Amino acid sequence: MKKIILLGFVILLFVQCNSVKKQNAHYNALIPVSKLQEDVDFTYKKLQQLHPNLYDYITKAALDYKFDSLKTTITTPLKPLGFYKKISPIVAAVRQGHLYVYAPVVQMTKKESKALLNKGIGPFSQFDFEYHNRTLYILNNKSTDSTIQVGSEVIRVNGINTSDLITEHSNYYASDGFNTTFKTRGNKDRFTTFFTIENGIKDSLVYTLKYNDTIENHTIKRFKKETSEKKKEEVTKPKKTAIDHQKEKELRRKKRINGYNQATKDYTRNISFLEKDSSIAVIKIRGFKNRGYKKFYKETFEKINEYHSKNLILDLRDNTGGRLNEINYLYSFLADTSYIFLDKTQVVSKSSVIVGDYLDKVPFLFKAVKTIVFPLSYTYSFITTHKDTEGNYYQKLMCREQKIKKNAFTSKIYVLINGKSFSASSIIASNLKGSNRATFVGEETGGDYNGTVAGIMPNIELPNSDLKIRMGLMHIVPHYKTTTIGHGIYPDKEIIPTLNDLINKKDPEMNWILNDIKDTIPK
Repeated sequence: MKKIILLGFVILLFVQCNSVKKQNAHYNALIPVSKLQEDVDFTYKKLQQLHPNLYDYITKAALDYKFDSLKTTITTPLKPLGFYKKISPIVAAVRQGHLYVYAPVVQMTKKESKALLNKGIGPFSQFDFEYHNRTLYILNNKSTDSTIQVGSEVIRVNGINTSDLITEHSNYYASDGFNTTFKTRGNKDRFTTFFTIENGIKDSLVYTLKYNDTIENHTIKRFKKETSEKKKEEVTKPKKTAIDHQKEKELRRKKRINGYNQATKDYTRNISFLEKDSSIAVIKIRGFKNRGYKKFYKETFEKINEYHSKNLILDLRDNTGGRLNEINYLYSFLADTSYIFLDKTQVVSKSSVIVGDYLDKVPFLFKAVKTIVFPLSYTYSFITTHKDTEGNYYQKLMCREQKIKKNAFTSKIYVLINGKSFSASSIIASNLKGSNRATFVGEETGGDYNGTVAGIMPNIELPNSDLKIRMGLMHIVPHYKTTTIGHGIYPDKEIIPTLNDLINKKDPEMNWILNDIKDTIPK
């Protein structure tokens, strides 16, 4: 049996290595003009077959023209990256944030990835960046070069102008509609991806930094933290007591319920109380994902009810979304009366959701399972998809009236939002805004007030370039909507942190809320 398992592992490793070699060979191969033009036609055909509300933010005539023009500009063979740069802006012109083309990158085997990880922290990961007023700054210095000042402007990396790189790659993806805050907030996180797409992974980088009026070059190398002291501590650790074991058990439970993120060393969901009397509750949600959300919200609102908190602050800043079930469950604790969470979810046809999802390439074993269950899935999709009098197809998700929870919070709610409040966080924000349930503070959300095309999102592979397009198949629509087209939820009080606020870790949005609460307290 051990020999069989070992043989299976060797075969799997060989297949994976061979696949990586094949992909990397394709990465450097020129694709004929006719094949690239076929991929252009294939892309538009799949968009029309699968993407609902394709022409929400661009007319059909305008999008037709863009795709036709793209074909005429392809006059010489291109490598996948060159084709990516041509087709991505056309796909982005649809202005749907969940719709984008994945950039081709050089692949690594598991062995190569592990070796890179063992080499230590990369030269990008040693800094936290901030994109402010079209300029990239260092917000946090975790490198061994202590002479680098927080607040330094990053002018160039390896001789490449950061502003030029960000400006170019901003054309390759979109927000929902005509919103601009999504990109403004997101470019700080995407910059390292932009650079890697163009230049690959580097073990050292030369940063050209400007601080005050001084411009200097700093070489930052990949380094590995010393672990000898840590190992010494582990050897000298005392035996664990019953109390220690209990604390570890509680910590494991918290990590499970709050959704611990190992990479960032923080929790997806968190609850805290301000003031001595716990009169202000703060729920910070970094994403609607990761494990046991029902227990978290149930226990959180039990605590809020037990502590008689009078104000609730819901922090959705930098929350790029996640599960519909989770936001619906959370909303049942925030609404003050029975509610309808979503309107009808539009799709292209009775079969578009299941067929579109089936196109998504998956590992062999999963593909075998999908093939077996496909007839059942197709039948279910066909039965649950309906056609309205205007000829549109839709499914009913969370369209029925729902009751609020027993411990629902009925007092004052504030919601913190910014440009990275996107997708599911915008859906719940739309309903809180439309029902006048909360006061919003911050900046316009990156997600559209009137919904987003997401739900099921397969990666559809183009036949010749092998580029993959991520495409939402369902137009998720909140119950409350606005007449303003193509924009997010606007705050009742707009506050945008300055660079100094960010450097000094000040929170002007939260401070405004706390002052507003104090002003409402009878004197």
